[in-house]
Amino acid sequence: MKIVAGTLRPDTGAVDVTGSVSWPVGLSRSFHADLTGLQNTRFVARIYGVDGDRLEAFVRDFSGLGDHFNLPFRTYSQGMRARLGFGLSMGIGFDTYLIDEITAVGDAKFRATCEAALVDRLSGRGAVIVSHSLGFLRRVCDAGVVIENGRTAWYDDIEAALVAHQALMA
Repeated sequence: MKIVAGTLRPDTGAVDVTGSVSWPVGLSRSFHADLTGLQNTRFVARIYGVDGDRLEAFVRDFSGLGDHFNLPFRTYSQGMRARLGFGLSMGIGFDTYLIDEITAVGDAKFRATCEAALVDRLSGRGAVIVSHSLGFLRRVCDAGVVIENGRTAWYDDIEAALVAHQALMA
């Protein structure tokens, strides 16, 4: 995931990326603790060159943080941080999304909201998804890659990838 994101160089080989690639979806470790949710959102909008008003409106509505959107990020619970991070990720139209177990956070309603937003956002786009939730992978993915001992195997069918993964885990 870090190699695809460009934050880690591969030891050998190369990763060719075309189009825009998201940061790992829902990542909240990069937010400035003393800035409010609103200020962090505006900052991200400037970095990615997107309309700050549009992104603010989307994140404010999606996150459901209410008045907390105007409080410092350091005061947020883990669930609130996830709401802000996922909202920001879905608010920008990347060509490829990097997703690492983000849908495992929050209550059931928020997880369903995240999955629906993700499915909508992925229409016509790509994603690299890492998850232990086989059900989630079945609902969201068409194909899969299984990695074992540094070797990858591509499967055009997600079900075949999951069967191969489960065989390795047995």
